[in-house]
Amino acid sequence: MKIVVAIKQVPARDSLLKVDASGTWIEDADLSWEINEPDAYALEAGLQLREAATGEVVVLCAGPDRATQTIREALAKGADRAIHIETDQTAADPLALARAMAKALESEKPDVILTGLQSDDLGYGQTGVVLAEVMGYAHATLVMSIETTAAGIRVKRELEDGWFQHVEMPLPALLTIQSGAAKLRYATLMGIKKAKSKEIKSVGLEPAATASLVHLDRIYLPQKSKRSQIFEGTPQETAAQLVEKLRFEARVL
Repeated sequence: MKIVVAIKQVPARDSLLKVDASGTWIEDADLSWEINEPDAYALEAGLQLREAATGEVVVLCAGPDRATQTIREALAKGADRAIHIETDQTAADPLALARAMAKALESEKPDVILTGLQSDDLGYGQTGVVLAEVMGYAHATLVMSIETTAAGIRVKRELEDGWFQHVEMPLPALLTIQSGAAKLRYATLMGIKKAKSKEIKSVGLEPAATASLVHLDRIYLPQKSKRSQIFEGTPQETAAQLVEKLRFEARVL
């Protein structure tokens, strides 16, 4: 079974983010980078599926040269090889990114593609399902576990209020993995040594192939302000006004 796991390199979660001079992105020159946490769970799911069904795990990552560090981390954890889509379009929209990933996978023909639920930086939560549509794969989201069957795979999906859904799917299929679905493994010293010799195939695409259809006009820090409001009337009337404000303006109820 050939399993492709899509990962993304994002700023470390404890990074101090600042808007760059253009006002359209963040200053990234001095940031530290790490694997997108939801994608780390997708990688763990892929490694567990390979251990149960044999085959290989191929890591797919789109990003600039620095993304090689994150790719090596995935290889150290047990992935067999990697494909690096070389692009500086780090803020590409889900459709442009999905088209680039589908192009890079044309010769691979994977049985299963796994992605994280969403990215920690942009948080679109759409790339996985858009990629499934572009490639014509069956797909399922919020997947907690995967089992192989004679006809394909059987997945467990997390629904609302503690409910779960079990779905049997044909192959090939794309799954977005729910964060926290399994305990993440660490890279061993032997794994780190082996990662240095594992293949990383670089794929260069035409700029038009990764051109984003969504343009960021401006990013900015949220404005903070303080305001006091006095409610008048009986206790019942003031309580009703307070509940209305909390529900429809503050949106905390």
